[in-house]
Amino acid sequence: MFKNAYEEWMARQIAEEKSHRRKEFLRKGLGHGTMEYLRLIWYPAIGNFDHLYAEYEVRDFNNGYRYLDLAYMPEDVKGCIEVQDFRSHARDIEASRFKDLCMKQALLALDDWLFLPIAYLSIKEDPGVCKQLTLSFVGKFLSTAVPSNLSWAEAETLRYVRRLMRPFAPQELSSHLQLSARYTRAVLQNLLDKKLMTVASGNLRYRTYRLP
Repeated sequence: MFKNAYEEWMARQIAEEKSHRRKEFLRKGLGHGTMEYLRLIWYPAIGNFDHLYAEYEVRDFNNGYRYLDLAYMPEDVKGCIEVQDFRSHARDIEASRFKDLCMKQALLALDDWLFLPIAYLSIKEDPGVCKQLTLSFVGKFLSTAVPSNLSWAEAETLRYVRRLMRPFAPQELSSHLQLSARYTRAVLQNLLDKKLMTVASGNLRYRTYRLP
């Protein structure tokens, strides 16, 4: 499943790319750390490569180019994921390389990119944490778009849950919305009826909820 989806994704990027330099990078293949992140973290957590771009090309202040490991760009927002191996740590690299890494992150921040660094060792040793970080990262971009026919409480509930990216109890939502427990359960029931929310646990009395 991953292999086929990955090959289709890469082939599409190569076919659509106009920059000869980026196309060359893509044809050479992605680095080991990036591949492991995609295989073990991104694809199992997200299930697709929608809005994701490898070796994405951006300009810097000197009118040169920099390349991001992965760029996530749904619509008009921008996120960057960089996989850092142990050689990228400040104590293991020369000063000029460390300076360049800091400059790259500064340029991204000033250009309104949301930056997510992932350590290669974490991919191997803490995959669950990396998946949660990735889900929360993606959730930040999805949290603002909600159906226009929802009440403010229903809309904010969806935004809250998308940021949370885990099952939650009604008491948590009640505290966030500053609403009574009874009203909060009514909001949740409306979202269940609209199939925008589902029950995560509980039968006669629902204990936790999550996105469908």
